[in-house]
Amino acid sequence: MGCPAVSGDDLRDAHQRLADLTSWNADWAGLRVVVTGIGLSGFSAADTLIELGARVVVCDSTDSEENRSKADTLRIVGAVDVLLGEDAAGTLPLVDGKTPELVVTSPGWRPTQPLLSAADAAGVPIWGDVELAWRVRTREGRPTAEWVTITGTNGKTTTVTLAESMLRAAGLRAIAAGNVGTPILDAIRDPQGYDVIAVELSSFQLHWSYSLEPLASVCLNLAEDHVDWHGGFDEYRAAKAKVYENTRVACVYNAEDPATERMVEEADVQEGCRAIGFTTNTPAVSMLGVVDELLVDRAFIEQRKDSAAELASVTDLGEVVPRHLVANALAAAALARAAGAPPAAVREGIRNYRPSGHRIELVAARDGVLWINDSKATNPHAAHAALSSFHSVVWIAGGLSKGVDYNELVRNNSSRFKAAVLIGRDSSDLASALRRHAPDVPVIELGAGHTGKDELPSQHSGSDGVQAMRAAVTEALRIAADGDTVLMAPAAASMDQFPSYAHRGAAFIEAVRGIVEGQGFTAKEL
Repeated sequence: MGCPAVSGDDLRDAHQRLADLTSWNADWAGLRVVVTGIGLSGFSAADTLIELGARVVVCDSTDSEENRSKADTLRIVGAVDVLLGEDAAGTLPLVDGKTPELVVTSPGWRPTQPLLSAADAAGVPIWGDVELAWRVRTREGRPTAEWVTITGTNGKTTTVTLAESMLRAAGLRAIAAGNVGTPILDAIRDPQGYDVIAVELSSFQLHWSYSLEPLASVCLNLAEDHVDWHGGFDEYRAAKAKVYENTRVACVYNAEDPATERMVEEADVQEGCRAIGFTTNTPAVSMLGVVDELLVDRAFIEQRKDSAAELASVTDLGEVVPRHLVANALAAAALARAAGAPPAAVREGIRNYRPSGHRIELVAARDGVLWINDSKATNPHAAHAALSSFHSVVWIAGGLSKGVDYNELVRNNSSRFKAAVLIGRDSSDLASALRRHAPDVPVIELGAGHTGKDELPSQHSGSDGVQAMRAAVTEALRIAADGDTVLMAPAAASMDQFPSYAHRGAAFIEAVRGIVEGQGFTAKEL
């Protein structure tokens, strides 16, 4: 049953109570909360709220064995109810027979989703898990961690984990959390506590955040992405810009992306907060940058007008270092320096860093051809960063486009393409852009079922996606010659053919090893 209308007095009382909930030790007992989603962040939010004494109902549209198991756990620890299935996401449920006072939503739920629309219409506040985490970060008897917050269209995970490594090298107890894998509420509830939390924030999480006051913040870059979720690019930009609001020490921006500098100029920050730029070129005052293949700091030193502090060498990042990796390292260094890390800790943090997989990952070098896995390039901006690192590219691309435009990506990289091999259920938008801006580049479309040999089904999932990737690698092997790079940088999400970008990347690696290097395939299907 849906919620009845709420009186103005009740709404005012509920909003006043929420305004007072600014620490773990505040009076959360009996607060009526609906949590949407039972994934990592939703489960963590529900578990936290139950521990705080709130009355919690959890809703998720998927009634799976995994979710039923999670539901059983939440009921055992004290959830009022857990509702699963499509009907559970259609209306705003009652909590103990009354209208909820708060909804805490998982990041993936769109604002237009019926339950959230009903909450908004009823005047019920909606928070994300990050907003909840900020509200409960202060707890008697435990240290309160500083937050450095990271967003951007691309490079978030690399930057947040680099920052974590630098902060740890500085002797601080630090963790990367948020959109990176460890739910932010799990980090907040750690019994020992942290000195600093490097928080990766998606545009979804920022949309539902209101009260954050980070020590330092950065938007790495801005390009078209997730316009389907936000309803338009302007809304997406506005969500990203929220990362800078109320920052206390340093707003870090990309000097090579004017949109991020404008965000800082427009942000309402706290008194004394500085704007700190980063660039892969020679830095101006109050920037970090590169001089003679060295990462240097002209922002966090006293003599910054006429000198710079050496932080690390570009070669500390690896043997082959794409430009965007240098940019990410500089952004991470700015955050770490804002938190007090000395230059030596930045260098040590970079040297200790182990990059995550599926990001410009060398899979094989055979007969003069490089085979590169960049499955994490799930949008055109990320794919451009990968493409700009190589020349003469056989490009494996395509997937779930998320409503983005491919024309600029293809136009800016048309001279690099030797051929394009398109995967994905529907690669028509990408194929059209290639015909328009790179008409002389051969295009092989596999998504429609043509492999050049055997036909594939027109729709793929799981093993069918693996077969599509093997067909793509086979075509690329036929085309590539000495001096070429076969780059799998899809510029699209993976969910039309694969469970995740990681699964897609693993399928590419397996195909290269089996077909290119002749090692055969593992007995167990990916």
